[in-house]
Amino acid sequence: MGNVPNLRFPEFSGEWENCQIANILSIGSGRDYKHLEKGNIPVFGTGGYMTSVNECIYDGETTFIGRKGSINKPFYYNGKFWTVDTLFYTHSFNKTTPKFVYCLFQTINWLRYNEASGVPSLSKDTIEKIKVFIPQLDEQRKISEMLSVIDERIATQNKIIEKLQSLIRGLSDNIHRDIKGETVCFSGVGEAYSGLSGKSGDDFGDGEPFITYMNVYQNTYISEKDYEFVQIAPNERQNCVQYGDALFTLSSETPEEVGIGAVYLGNTQKLYLNSFCFGIHFYDERVLPQYLAHFISSFSFRKAIYPLAQGSTRFNLQKNDFMKMKFVLPTLEEQERIAKTLDALHYCMANEKSLLEQYILLKRYLLSQMFI
Repeated sequence: MGNVPNLRFPEFSGEWENCQIANILSIGSGRDYKHLEKGNIPVFGTGGYMTSVNECIYDGETTFIGRKGSINKPFYYNGKFWTVDTLFYTHSFNKTTPKFVYCLFQTINWLRYNEASGVPSLSKDTIEKIKVFIPQLDEQRKISEMLSVIDERIATQNKIIEKLQSLIRGLSDNIHRDIKGETVCFSGVGEAYSGLSGKSGDDFGDGEPFITYMNVYQNTYISEKDYEFVQIAPNERQNCVQYGDALFTLSSETPEEVGIGAVYLGNTQKLYLNSFCFGIHFYDERVLPQYLAHFISSFSFRKAIYPLAQGSTRFNLQKNDFMKMKFVLPTLEEQERIAKTLDALHYCMANEKSLLEQYILLKRYLLSQMFI
């Protein structure tokens, strides 16, 4: 049907114009801000807001795109700003609206235009030569208005998740700060085991499932949707993860990321653990795995773990020291009560995150169908 998108508002017709970015935008470059006085004008880098100064480079609507580093994450801003030299910013000509440009930039595969073998980079000349399709201004406004509504809903959903995370952290920390019960140590209620050993890069990609480092690092309960695979020989001896095991990060580039844990509540018979984590299998019936999952995520537990991280450039946790660490274990009835309370909030969190994913997928679909 010519130069038209797959999905379009019914009141518009006619083909979109094929043109170079240089025909619709002026590309401006950021500059050093370090010698400017502090003020109330925001300074942006590829990661977003950095600081504030008392001078501006440009005042108005613009879309930023990275010149070096994060070149594939455009973002929109309206107002006075200063930007560093790792960012480009755009001036729209009378053929485009700024918010449409922001939407358009999200459809471009910027990494395709990377000009460096190391840190990704773009040049002004490269950007200006990229060919795009644009409709008339009225259609641009209609498209960007609809996508802006979705962006606002995504932003609201992120705020809901942030507040819920804050509530969970605050409640969990308050519960575990003054917990009453029996003082025990990990070595008194379970035994530690190591993750995969003796593996090379050629062993990964297919075979048996194993729990990744990020699965442990990011979750309270291990996600059974996030396994990778490793070759295990028939007679090879490797430790397997069992129901109720607590898994912890063993090594990281920062001490804050060492000893972060999650609990496995799945039923996989043969499941292994990555080599940068270790596990604890609990043989003592006084330990409720669901309670432990929340306890090891609490601030009081993280505060106790932090001094155990050893190293300079890379930090490691000594399992023997960890296993000797003492903590208060409440009664099973109290553990169950605490776990049910915090689980309810985590299930609510999971629902909110699922909703966020649906909004993101919706926007991704619309970008793929409403642009050429």
